[in-house]
Amino acid sequence: MKALSPLIVFLILYLATSIIAQDFYKVPIAVAFLVSAIYALLTVKGTMNQRIGIFAKGAGNPTMVLMLAIFILAGAFAASAKTMGAVDATVNLALKYLPEQAILPGIFLASCFISLSIGTSCGTIAALTPLAVGIATQSDISIPLMVGLVVGGTYFGDNLSFISDTTIVATQTQGCTMRDKFRVNIRIVAPVALLMLIVYFFLGKSVSTPTDVGDVNFWLVLPYLAVVILAICGMNVLLTLGIGILLTGIIGMVMGTYDVFGWFAAMNEGMMGMSELIIVTILAGGMLEIIRHNGGIDLIIKALTRNIRNKRGGELSIAALTSLVNVCTANNTVAILTTGPIAKDIAKRFKIDPRKSASILDTASCFTQGLLPYGAQVLIAAGLAEVNPIAIIPNLYYPMLIGLALLLAIVFRYPRKYS
Repeated sequence: MKALSPLIVFLILYLATSIIAQDFYKVPIAVAFLVSAIYALLTVKGTMNQRIGIFAKGAGNPTMVLMLAIFILAGAFAASAKTMGAVDATVNLALKYLPEQAILPGIFLASCFISLSIGTSCGTIAALTPLAVGIATQSDISIPLMVGLVVGGTYFGDNLSFISDTTIVATQTQGCTMRDKFRVNIRIVAPVALLMLIVYFFLGKSVSTPTDVGDVNFWLVLPYLAVVILAICGMNVLLTLGIGILLTGIIGMVMGTYDVFGWFAAMNEGMMGMSELIIVTILAGGMLEIIRHNGGIDLIIKALTRNIRNKRGGELSIAALTSLVNVCTANNTVAILTTGPIAKDIAKRFKIDPRKSASILDTASCFTQGLLPYGAQVLIAAGLAEVNPIAIIPNLYYPMLIGLALLLAIVFRYPRKYS
């Protein structure tokens, strides 16, 4: 147990303290990882330089450095695009072309599209929730239902977007490309999204579309579309994000949204906004390397796979571990970051396709995060809608169903090509 004690310290410090304080954001997660990392250094035999060397090996391995570079560029792209008005333009585009009398599937589709484009569930929730609540108050639609529809749709993009931090971490820890992981993921969750569109269509046939939608500027949406298309075509993710950032600068300055200094400021704001995630990634990478050095990873794998004899069992263990850590941390990115190296070892042992293991990590974390009343996404939506977070949970149909779809995909070895 000594080998796993740093992870136990983290869970006690973060999870137990958060439960006692009744606030999962009372203890900054970066501080919890810092304390755990310092404790981890004390569990290693040798000189301090030797201990730090082991920590640095995990914090600075090539995969970790590439992940940090992606985080930095993704932050710069997201902030510069938002500052030039791309988020509002994307929202207006989605709402402008909603089919008449189909507001519920339209809002769900808008939530899916926007989150896929901007790569953040929280940003999509912040943009769409006020509009959804306004529509609900002007009709006979339940506010928790409408808010649940928005929150649920954001996990479509959070799970699939090429600039989502969950996608970045899942693919980098498993050693596969975003395009290949997308191909596996879309086969699992697309039927669920289509089913939800049909269900929402019948639920909202009597509701009219809003008439006060702002103007649509297609140029402002172009950077998002370019990033999605280039990533699907298989272009290197760093180059893709670099092109996206360049487009935001050119379009933003031509449209007069900002000058070159305003563009620089927006990029800097986005990069600084990723600072906590970068810090957590470095600390977690170093701590997990120490746990691995002490034999902790082998202990976890043995415990998880003691009675497992095939790929199906290995995939189930990856999904279960990811969900468990997600419940403890209330952060799907941190859950993937923590369990990713363990999942990679399990995948190697049972010869699980890394594209499938990356998809399992991302989908299991989104399923779990989507059903946590103390998760950031639900709390933000509840605050904007002025409703109890618990009231939203029963209306989160999409996260529930992608969990079921993932289970079926594991049990029935689907998609067959990657199983």
